[in-house]
Amino acid sequence: MTNFYLDIETTGLNPRKDKIITIQYQELDRSTGEPISELKILKEWESSEKEIIEKFLINTKIKSDYPFDFIPIGYNLGFTNSFLKTRMAFHELKPIYILSRPFIDLRVIGILMNNGEFKGAGLDQLTKKPKLSSNIPIWYENKEYEKVILHINNKTNEFIKFNYWLYKKLPSLLEEFNKREI
Repeated sequence: MTNFYLDIETTGLNPRKDKIITIQYQELDRSTGEPISELKILKEWESSEKEIIEKFLINTKIKSDYPFDFIPIGYNLGFTNSFLKTRMAFHELKPIYILSRPFIDLRVIGILMNNGEFKGAGLDQLTKKPKLSSNIPIWYENKEYEKVILHINNKTNEFIKFNYWLYKKLPSLLEEFNKREI
């Protein structure tokens, strides 16, 4: 089994009219959640959206018959799944459905940590880091790609810290739960 942090950046929120400009992934240790490979960032501005999607499919085992070869871990994988399958269909590629295979989406934990509220449960809000995602389309249009990359690196670091923290804390919650009186 191989766990991978997975995320994308897009020019907007509508996969029918907006496009994927980066796909980033990084292998994570299954036991600790720590990164065990370099972050790979596939950039649309160096080729095309179709090419980065094809490269992602070729360079990962996400299409493997064995569903545990590529287990995506992310925050709001529903968004990533929707964008990938819609943009793949747009480019006449066979769509993949990352939510029909094993996956780990930390968004549900963020919502529970936020007292069950969706509003205020974004990764940026939980980690108290500035939300800059709304700037991505502007930076992209202005060809300020270094700002997009800096944002991706910062966001990835925050996700990795949050994921690692959960790996350390959640087993003790299970122990506490199992010790409760019925």
